[in-house]
Amino acid sequence: MIIDLPDTTVSQVAKQLVKVREEGGAVALGRVLTLVISARNGVAEAAIDAANDASREHPMRVIVVTTGEGEAHLDAQIRVGGDAGASEVVVLHAYGDAASNEESLVTGLLLPDAPVVAWWPEEAPSNPASSPLGRIAQRRITDAATATDVRDRLALLGAEHAPGDTDLAWTRLTHWREQLAAVLDQPPYEPVTAVEVLGAAASPSTALLAAWLRLAFDVPVVWHYEDPEHWEAGIKSVRLTRASGDILLERPETSVAVLTQPGQPDHELHLPRRTLRECLAEELRRLDADLLYGRVITDGLEKLGLPEKTA
Repeated sequence: MIIDLPDTTVSQVAKQLVKVREEGGAVALGRVLTLVISARNGVAEAAIDAANDASREHPMRVIVVTTGEGEAHLDAQIRVGGDAGASEVVVLHAYGDAASNEESLVTGLLLPDAPVVAWWPEEAPSNPASSPLGRIAQRRITDAATATDVRDRLALLGAEHAPGDTDLAWTRLTHWREQLAAVLDQPPYEPVTAVEVLGAAASPSTALLAAWLRLAFDVPVVWHYEDPEHWEAGIKSVRLTRASGDILLERPETSVAVLTQPGQPDHELHLPRRTLRECLAEELRRLDADLLYGRVITDGLEKLGLPEKTA
């Protein structure tokens, strides 16, 4: 069910939500958090779709804020039932002076006594924690992959990092980190003496993976970037050097990786590129600070140094 509320106020939207619940269209009980999405019109629907999918694991209220120029007014839309997954969605289109304070737009619509997560699917503030929406959120999700210059964006995220910040470029690395950890949990238990990472120039996940490995092994990490021609953009390969030989985890295709180890046949592994819904759902599983991400985005990147350009 979709309810349109043109030229409205936040108070009227809140009253309509109560009315919908009383009429049995949606039940707020059981909602575990409020997800606030700050997005332009061009990306708002994709973000809502991802949130609706993730809500089947995390029932929540989703508040979407879009802003624009023009005469000051607020248009709103409420989506419940089949149009909202296991959540209830409130879309706010604010214009002119009505868009001047995002915090005041959403404060009256937050679920009482429930955590707040703020998400910027594309353009994020330079300091998420001190932004109007970031100040009211326990967790703040950005995506460095959408930045024009991903290295500048990562440097800014590191400089302005606050507990509770996270980035989907880090979340996309979960399966890579799991696979590498699983390999090193098997004999021979030799120390890693060098690391090489190869990925696309536009992939911030490449830098974050290299920074994580730099912290994990405390050894030199050489990381290269190139513009992909025969493989999907993102991380292409990781090479770990040990006394008995190199371990190579390489993903030549979108969903399949090949693991090469000394004295063993090559193994094909299922390593697909993660969807937006998967990454969002993972981030919503934890509402405490991601301490490892904090170390990687600050200390790890600082120790990593600049990448090498592949000829």
